[in-house]
Amino acid sequence: MIAYFDCFSGISGDMTLGALVDLGISTEWLEDHLKAALGITGFEIHAQTVQRGGISGKKVDVVISHTKARDYAHIRKLIENSTLSGPAAQNSLAMFRKIAEAEAAIHGCPIDAVHFHELGGVDAIVDMVGAAVCIEKLGIETVVSSRIALGSGMVECAHGRLPVPAPATLSILSGIPVYGTGIGCELVTPTGAAIIAVLAAAFEPVPDMVVENTGYGAGGRDLPQQPNLLRVVTGHPQRVLSEHVEVVETAIDDMNPEVFGYLVDRLFGAGALDVCLFPVYMKKNRPGTLLQVLCSRAKLPEISRMVLNETSAAGLRHYSVGRRVLERKPVLVATPFGRVQAKQVTAPDGKKRITPEFEDCKRIALSAGVPIQAVYEAVIRHSEEGAV
Repeated sequence: MIAYFDCFSGISGDMTLGALVDLGISTEWLEDHLKAALGITGFEIHAQTVQRGGISGKKVDVVISHTKARDYAHIRKLIENSTLSGPAAQNSLAMFRKIAEAEAAIHGCPIDAVHFHELGGVDAIVDMVGAAVCIEKLGIETVVSSRIALGSGMVECAHGRLPVPAPATLSILSGIPVYGTGIGCELVTPTGAAIIAVLAAAFEPVPDMVVENTGYGAGGRDLPQQPNLLRVVTGHPQRVLSEHVEVVETAIDDMNPEVFGYLVDRLFGAGALDVCLFPVYMKKNRPGTLLQVLCSRAKLPEISRMVLNETSAAGLRHYSVGRRVLERKPVLVATPFGRVQAKQVTAPDGKKRITPEFEDCKRIALSAGVPIQAVYEAVIRHSEEGAV
């Protein structure tokens, strides 16, 4: 399932929880689950239906009986020692790390010594861990977000009066497309920025999907200019997914060829969607290599830095392109060699085909002492017989 976060009025932790509750999450279930998994008490989660600009949404409040500021090391230990599922724990840790890294850079201190004030309380923990838990509970596999709308003006916090967006918020949003609205208040909080920075796989227009449900999470203010809401739309991807991605490329004629294999592995590890190497002729008829990398818009800064850091290139070019991708999912195929990992790809006409995963076939071939082609053929044959 896909979830599209429409952040036309920014995003905060309570707005995120509100939208997910509006999609069907029970506040009673969420409260009980967090208390049991994290071992913390002294809070209640309340939700009410409110109107923002004539649209109904859920306003979620975390009511706490006491406040307690924590440092990053304490929060990390709390989550690591919890009974949260693997994905929920990893996403929660990544959210708090985003904030800790931003605060450490701004205040010039070690990351483990970052002392959260507003963000170390139970309410912020409930917002971020709760968002990770709700995404999993709803069966959401992919999150895509719009550009993020930013406010302006000043905001009061534990460090005093700060410009909007707050320095930590801007740091967390590095590499993410944003735009100004001129609205004189804080639209994006550090908590909201961390949630969307971790959860979103891409920041682009609504992906091709069949809409199933829509949830609205309400902010704490009534804005005169527009509804103060976060809209989350869920649905199922169409068999052909249209999307916009970035192409990063550069031509190289003065680098040790041994580096290219290392570079390709590094780029895929950083989230590249595809990496290609083309033989080309450059100035003065020198033979060279055109490096071309396909990545999401959110990954563009990181991929660009890696190319410039790891190669001898003095520059690069990048541009947006559209692509259409068939629906695909991982499957396990039962064969005489055991269960083998493969991809199931669905064509626009609904026909399915199986593509064995090379690394798994290689592992089995070496272990069983058989030709790798025999493993490939077994996967195809048994998938056609329905052993998936």
